Amino acid sequence: MTDTVTATGKQQTSRGPSVRLQRILAFILLLAQGGITVTGSIVRVTGSGLGCDTWPNCQEGSLVPVAGAAPAIHQAIEFGNRLLTFVLAAIAIAVFVAVLRAGRRREIVVYSLISGLGIVLQAVLGGISVILDLQWWTVAIHFLPSMILVWIAALLYMRLAEPDDGQPVRMFPQSIRTMTVIAAVALSVVLITGTMVTGAGVHSGDAGVGMEGRLEVDIELMAYIHAATMYLYLAATALVTWQLHRRNAPQAALRTAYVLIAMIFVQWAIGIIQFNLGIPRWTVPAHIAMSSVVVAFSAFLYAHGKRRVSPAPVTPKADANAPG
Repeated sequence: MTDTVTATGKQQTSRGPSVRLQRILAFILLLAQGGITVTGSIVRVTGSGLGCDTWPNCQEGSLVPVAGAAPAIHQAIEFGNRLLTFVLAAIAIAVFVAVLRAGRRREIVVYSLISGLGIVLQAVLGGISVILDLQWWTVAIHFLPSMILVWIAALLYMRLAEPDDGQPVRMFPQSIRTMTVIAAVALSVVLITGTMVTGAGVHSGDAGVGMEGRLEVDIELMAYIHAATMYLYLAATALVTWQLHRRNAPQAALRTAYVLIAMIFVQWAIGIIQFNLGIPRWTVPAHIAMSSVVVAFSAFLYAHGKRRVSPAPVTPKADANAPG
């Protein structure tokens, strides 16, 4: 039998921001981590990647766009995406300060710190991709850490609901939790092969680059490989879901698994549309957005495997020598 104890999520910290406010900030961070990948994909499909062709400046000698240095719309889109990095960093700082002031446990502080440092790393990787004229592998290296940051933000959101003084409780068997890790590894392969399909595709990120610096493989073959890895990931997730149902896992974990499978099918449908229509521009931001959704729900499902729960209240024993 599995332990069906559930995390209450009702713990309140003794000082600083409430748990509710901390989770709201963490949820905004999660949305922002996924959202900036979408704006990055808009930069790509509009050919605006070199609208600002230096880094950290936009144009040589200027931090901001310069009239005539590049098409105004391309400069505006690329510079706007860069500015969003500062918004994302501000959100991460707000989360970090909130958990510090609330005196949360080390695990939570570490997640919030990694989120902030990861944003700095991403800014540097984005700058490198611009300096190297959007070579496909630099763009891939820029995208993949964003998925890691989405995963961490999702874990942070889940862990914030747990009491710091609670005891870690296994919510379903370790074998199932191991399967969620295997599914996550399969998802990583899906994401990696996805960047290779993009690298071999038509959207270089800059309107004047064309196919220069693209991955020189058969894009149709690469798409089939990517699809095969997706089916393996779907099969692994379906197996996890079946085991959760079979072992009477907590309903919260089952619901998360059902939603995850539904989101994988949505992502699959977008991929099929891309393949059959020749990767129309509008499908790319949708596909990128769903990548973040799938990663987040995969992290949620993993987090359900072990939760901290409030310790059981101690009932004072009656004194046998007490009068009455």
